[in-house]
Amino acid sequence: MSSRCRKETFLVQIGNRKEEHFRAVSTPIYFSTAYRHEEIGLQDGYDYIRTGNPTRDVLEEAVAELEGGDQAFATSSGMAAVQLVFSLFEKGSHFISSRDIYGGNYRLFELFEEKYGFEFSYWDGKSYEELKALRKENTKAIFIETPTNPLMQTVDLQKISAFAKQYHILHVVDNTLYTPFIQRPLEQGADIVIHSATKYLAGHNDLLAGLVISKGEKLSEELGFLHNSIGSVLSPYDCWSLIRGLKTLALRMRQHENNAQHVVDYLKRHPLVTDVYYPGRSGMLSFEIVDESLVSPFLKALKLFTFAESLGGVESFLTYPVTQTHMDIPEEVRITYGLSNRLLRASVGVEHGDDIVADLEQAFQAVEQLEVT
Repeated sequence: MSSRCRKETFLVQIGNRKEEHFRAVSTPIYFSTAYRHEEIGLQDGYDYIRTGNPTRDVLEEAVAELEGGDQAFATSSGMAAVQLVFSLFEKGSHFISSRDIYGGNYRLFELFEEKYGFEFSYWDGKSYEELKALRKENTKAIFIETPTNPLMQTVDLQKISAFAKQYHILHVVDNTLYTPFIQRPLEQGADIVIHSATKYLAGHNDLLAGLVISKGEKLSEELGFLHNSIGSVLSPYDCWSLIRGLKTLALRMRQHENNAQHVVDYLKRHPLVTDVYYPGRSGMLSFEIVDESLVSPFLKALKLFTFAESLGGVESFLTYPVTQTHMDIPEEVRITYGLSNRLLRASVGVEHGDDIVADLEQAFQAVEQLEVT
């Protein structure tokens, strides 16, 4: 199925007509770790599972087309995808990263600085003059989350890509929160896109996976060599599960987005909410309540929302970043860029929007009653 068709059609048709012998509609799972050779020196297909797998090929080809890339690489987790990308660079390299960044990336970058002599400078995503000022002679890449996690800030990817190309810097974009259904960074000049596919792409809180998508023959060859050599590839069953999740991505993203906008409208009017952060698309938002002391009773009062880490699944989640996803970022650092102890991050699911809002309302009422007593 050509990517020229609409995204909804392309997603549903992933894997269909790939298996010609039995004409299976659902692409098969090839579990074999090894493949028979007919004779010495004859390479007519697959040989070892780390190097290539038919089920993984279906996934990677589809994702490359979805993002408008030349090649995709399925990894064992989102963090493995980040590790794969940074394996491109030499000791002593300098990087510019989004300031408001996922805590797991911040932790990994701190490790890179300690172990490999990498150096990271953090950009607030607002002043493009500051972005230019952060560049050094040894700057090798700029790593952007957009929207950021958890403050949901967005940036002009085309402007950043132009800056990166001017100075021969790789432009890497984490597209986890928007997905290629909403945003295709490679079309805006980025070189590499990363996904924690555990989130929206898989969509059901039951799969750990990552993806790297590249643009350009030389870069794709380098990543292909590293992907095979490092070996953090996604298993055949998990590839098949991710394909199955992708088939409903368009349906899910529309419902996530509709529900999120419903929740935003509600939160903006609530007297216990001081700020709401929503990028305008997707199902992710964050909000701050009036007092840190209300956070714990509010979370305990929830009945439909699950208080948990992660995001992008069909179930609605609420996360408290300062003790969960961003706990490794020092408080004095967090506070400087606005990640306060009053902030909650919501991954709005695909339940009925009125039920989602009703759960928030009853939790706020429970907190108000505590204040009165």
